[in-house]
Amino acid sequence: MKSRTVQPIKRREQKSGKNGRRQDLGDTQPMPAANTGSYGYGRPGQAQRQGRLRSGYEGYQRMVDRRRQVISTPRPAPARNVQERRKAASQTGTGRLVRSPRGKAAEKEQYFDYDLLLVIIFLMCFGLVMLYSTSAYSAQGDFGNDMYYFSKQASIGLLGFAVMLVVSKIDYHVYGAFAVEIFVFSLFMMALVKTPLGYEANGARRWIQLPGNLSLQPAEITKIAVILYISYELCRLGRKAITPEGMMRVFALGAVAAGGVMFLTDNLSTAIIVMAITCVMIFLVHPKTKPFLAGFAALAAFAAVGILILSVTVANSDNFRLQRIISWLNPEESADSGSFQVMQGLYAIGSGGFFGKGLGNSTQKLGTIPEAQNDWILSIICEELGVFGVIVILCLFGFLLYRVMFIAQNAPDLYGSLIATGIFVHIALQVILNIAVVTGMLPSTGITLPFISYGGTAILFLMAEMGIALGISRKIRLEG
Repeated sequence: MKSRTVQPIKRREQKSGKNGRRQDLGDTQPMPAANTGSYGYGRPGQAQRQGRLRSGYEGYQRMVDRRRQVISTPRPAPARNVQERRKAASQTGTGRLVRSPRGKAAEKEQYFDYDLLLVIIFLMCFGLVMLYSTSAYSAQGDFGNDMYYFSKQASIGLLGFAVMLVVSKIDYHVYGAFAVEIFVFSLFMMALVKTPLGYEANGARRWIQLPGNLSLQPAEITKIAVILYISYELCRLGRKAITPEGMMRVFALGAVAAGGVMFLTDNLSTAIIVMAITCVMIFLVHPKTKPFLAGFAALAAFAAVGILILSVTVANSDNFRLQRIISWLNPEESADSGSFQVMQGLYAIGSGGFFGKGLGNSTQKLGTIPEAQNDWILSIICEELGVFGVIVILCLFGFLLYRVMFIAQNAPDLYGSLIATGIFVHIALQVILNIAVVTGMLPSTGITLPFISYGGTAILFLMAEMGIALGISRKIRLEG
């Protein structure tokens, strides 16, 4: 019996070549010649280099896509509070007035926090008025132009307002996809301070010199970078973020940023704010409160013991930070040296009374308080507008924080909620620390008052933060 040989059936996409070899015509495409010469020969290795570059770009694109998936996870919310929050969002004062003529169709599309926008504009305008009142005398004496500080702050404020509007139209998930790169960029910018590009002023090297007699303070970039990156890490870790390993990882990232601010830009106050933002965000995502309260109590006790030891053992130290602590503990003994600025600020607060001396009638700003337009501007506000004016400012800051907190509670996902929370913590800490320093409750740290104190870099990046918060508010969806 003869065996039959079964011949393979040729598929439609296979075709025999000249030597009987089958070629797959369905998936194989002719490779284009790369940089061929007159004889048709390509450069050796160039195709491989292009392939590696292409594969590297595709790998980076896949990594960015994975980050987008991480930060797009919806945030679980109690069902009973959803309708209440949507109703509250649609009934906020200014937003209701702006949306009322637009109809129900537009109301269903998106929400925008006009209340937050208006309070930002009001704080900026009020800050410019008080900046001119505070700095006109010193600007005339130093630069021959009483509007020197005012004009610079106003121009940067307009630029910051434009940046805020542009940033508010960008999807905040884009920042999360590149949060790692933004964080590394902030560290790189702070490292440039140690290069010849660094600029020193008033004994501190914290700025980068820019063309046109401008300067940039990289520590302000780090504040935004930490908010974006820590929020991303908390979303990426998920439930692991509340484990000891996850908490230590996030804490270490914040410590790296704070250490960079401290040792690269010699800015202790900003390092404290950066570390505090990290700790508060870890606290907010953790379900337990008692361990944090115990840690805070231990830290406060350690700080109190350390201050008492320093006040006894390092009275003659040359370290200016230790001298600030010693002057803060005994302000009357160093009223003409270390605590001169503190005492003069207290004199300005006390002389203003409840309603103040009137706008422009301060006497402490006439060269008595050095650099009054910076972190001590609140003392001049107390002298000219009194305690009543400060109460109004605190109410404005309270309303601004309330709107940011509202955005954090109604954000469509966890990442947006964490970013808004970080912005809330940053502004609240800066306001509280500035008030505490001006009133003598804390040693002088050089923390400015948001939206009011003089500082171009601070205003620019603070407005960028507000743009991110407004961008998150655009993603809040309303019904009816």
